[in-house]
Amino acid sequence: MTSSEILAPAGSPEALKAALRTGANAVYVGGRRFSARNSQAAGLDNEELKEASRLCHLYGAKLNIAVNTVITDEEAEEFCNFIKFAASIGTDAFIVQDWGCLELIKTTVPDAVIHGSTQMSVHTAAGAELLGKLGFSRVVPARELDRNTIKKICSQNIETEIFVHGALCMSVSGQCYMSAMMGGRSANRGCCGQACRLPFSAVGNKNFCALSLKDLSLLRNARELESIGVDSFKIEGRMKRPEYVAAAVSELKKSLGGQNPDMQLLKDIFSRSGFTDGYFSGNRTDMFGRREKDDVVSARTVIPKLHELYRSERQIHGVRFHAEIRKNMPVAVTARCSGIVIQVQGDIPEIAQNRPTDNEMVRKQLSRLGDTVFFAEDVTSDIDCGLIVTAGKLNEIRRKLTEKLTELVIRKNTSVFSITDNMPVLPEKRTYAAAAPMPVRTFCRSTEQIEAAAELSEYVIVPIELINENIISTVGTEKLIISPPRLISSEEKLISRLVRLKEAGLFRLFCHTPDSIAIGKKLGFKLHGSSTLNICNSYAAEKMRELGLEDCVFSVETKISRLENIKTDLPLGIVVYGHLPLMLTRNCPIKNETGCSGCTGQLTDRMGKQFPVICSKDYSEILNPDVLFMADKKLPDMIRFGIIMLTHENKEQTRLAISGRIPDEKFTRGLYYRGI
Repeated sequence: MTSSEILAPAGSPEALKAALRTGANAVYVGGRRFSARNSQAAGLDNEELKEASRLCHLYGAKLNIAVNTVITDEEAEEFCNFIKFAASIGTDAFIVQDWGCLELIKTTVPDAVIHGSTQMSVHTAAGAELLGKLGFSRVVPARELDRNTIKKICSQNIETEIFVHGALCMSVSGQCYMSAMMGGRSANRGCCGQACRLPFSAVGNKNFCALSLKDLSLLRNARELESIGVDSFKIEGRMKRPEYVAAAVSELKKSLGGQNPDMQLLKDIFSRSGFTDGYFSGNRTDMFGRREKDDVVSARTVIPKLHELYRSERQIHGVRFHAEIRKNMPVAVTARCSGIVIQVQGDIPEIAQNRPTDNEMVRKQLSRLGDTVFFAEDVTSDIDCGLIVTAGKLNEIRRKLTEKLTELVIRKNTSVFSITDNMPVLPEKRTYAAAAPMPVRTFCRSTEQIEAAAELSEYVIVPIELINENIISTVGTEKLIISPPRLISSEEKLISRLVRLKEAGLFRLFCHTPDSIAIGKKLGFKLHGSSTLNICNSYAAEKMRELGLEDCVFSVETKISRLENIKTDLPLGIVVYGHLPLMLTRNCPIKNETGCSGCTGQLTDRMGKQFPVICSKDYSEILNPDVLFMADKKLPDMIRFGIIMLTHENKEQTRLAISGRIPDEKFTRGLYYRGI
């Protein structure tokens, strides 16, 4: 048998039973708040969480609770109260996205075990190493990684948890703002509306779903993943029914045991036009799919069969019984299980009138453990001649033994943590003199934009692939901030390029994810945080300061009114102009539909809105149709700079954007006032 962790989703008590009874040795759940599946349908209330803890620990399984959304300052106290409750019931680990939540958990429950959610967008060994140094015990890397990158991450001094089955988002997790911008339902707040599953097309096909991927399945690669060092095999699906959970756990267990998983069965219970391993294998040519009528119909035929997989308890704890039946002494039965030794006594046995109790009868009655997690490993007895103990009395002793064993096994497997009422210390709220005009930093995508921005901007942020001697000369080493790729496909190549640029005099780096923070710190760059770090509260901002960042752009999902009360010594900025990135995708949706030769440069949704698509070598960015504009608004004094994000603007349009002129095109205030 493999010792690898099979980590199953449980969005309901029934799904929890399905996971444990089919062989999961770890389960992840969410509460009714702070979870990336933040809904009644996929969250357990506190009483259900208590029972989940008991059941997991009875089976010897781990219980991980997802608290993997970003929070606001005013939610910090409620968040800490939930963490204290979860720790008090023996939660084995917390799955975290928010840098501020990391600090709140470490302060409230100092010995808590913390896992870095895939929402943190870690996709390099350097990013994983950084999380390990910050106190995370495990990282859940981005789902878009190939086998070589996963292998490198597994070599770090941190556990690695890999998604091996279930739905795939089109966007890199933690980097999707589409649902928030389109409908006010933020994926980073656990409220994704799955706008990506709706029709989008590069050529106006109203029935084409350009942003819908097939489901992931790496079950056939399970042994390979195990061999390269993956610690935990994660199944997606807290919104899925129990039969799906049972099927996925059963087939993953088979695969880890060296058997072929039944992919047809998995397809029948749930898929979107089948499965893909495109990211892992590097072959991303056939990854798109949608839920069809046939997919729904096939599920109905296998549900009864799959229900049978978890109808009964899984007997996993062997018990060794020994009965002492002596004349004029109470019957005594001792049970030994997993290092636990207990004894239950019954009545004094009677003199047998007919057939006396023998070893076979004792064995038969004490072995009847079919409705429990226990099985009789051995039953022995010492019986004086001519005595009788009725079957009912032996059954009663057996029942009492299993009840006691149940409680003791749960207690033995339930972790105990140190719980405090402490909170991280924040600086006093500072008052700043308003800057007039506010300094701006301009993110450019062309040489023409760079030339215009160099004259008018405090800093010019330039993608690393555009930087050459002429650009350095035009902008100057003091003003130029290097923007590394948002998704780093080759850590070694990026580091090599950054070393050369540092030798050329550049020393500032725009950090999009933990990966670029880690690489920048190692190379000695001055670090500037991007909005894609999803900093939404004072605790997260202070964590960025502790990490050594010079300043940071606050999340585009934050209301202006909340910014007024942020307490941090880290200088903060916000995006004040630009077509905001809605998705960061490893696959190009236009290439899939038309091929690169037919590129239209945009996607159209079912309402006729056109979304610009910016392609690079390794990823694409889908942008908001309307340009964000905030230059005419009075911003809180603590906002020290604005970010201008350019797309296709020419030199004159660049100057106008930086000057703060109201755009001629339709513009939006984003989420700064309407919120999420």
